[in-house]
Amino acid sequence: MTETLDAGFLVRWLAAVAEDVDREADRLTELDSAIGDADHGVNLKRGFAAVTEALAKEPPASPGAVLVTAGRQLISTVGGASGPLYGTLLRRAGKALGEDAEVTRERLAEALGAGVSAVSQLGGAQPGDKTMLDALVPGVEGLRSSYEAARAAAEEGALATVPLQARKGRASYLGERSVGHQDPGATSSALLFAALAGTARAEEAR
Repeated sequence: MTETLDAGFLVRWLAAVAEDVDREADRLTELDSAIGDADHGVNLKRGFAAVTEALAKEPPASPGAVLVTAGRQLISTVGGASGPLYGTLLRRAGKALGEDAEVTRERLAEALGAGVSAVSQLGGAQPGDKTMLDALVPGVEGLRSSYEAARAAAEEGALATVPLQARKGRASYLGERSVGHQDPGATSSALLFAALAGTARAEEAR
């Protein structure tokens, strides 16, 4: 698998995320309609489309710059809580990577871990609260081993939110009625790692 990742790899990863979010937008909105504002898919679709456009218009020179640019774009274009949360995740990860022209998978995992910590601090959530952290935390941990481990762990984390009662975010207002629904934020977070694994496989096949 890809050993070092340059800016082009991260641009292709985020383009893949945008494609996956576009494809899954209706499902994300459907999940959000049960326990949220019914706008998660629409908001993320708009946000990641804007990210792709911004990165194509002026390609950043380093992986860190790619993530910082993407994070800023999400914060400025996505409404609700998901814009600031996803924007913080990527921007903080980008800052952690610095200006190096290439980074390793392990360094990306470490940087995303810093981003996840920032998301936790911003939203006040922890794993088990039925939020995006339930996919992000295991996804980052899996990424320390491999791209495929990250994808599988994040997907498993998202599925594991179904029996949980929400303790943070709008879903927490529903109390026990939030039980039995998969968290939309965890579901979209799992798409990040699925797209990352797919991008890595595509690189290997080139």
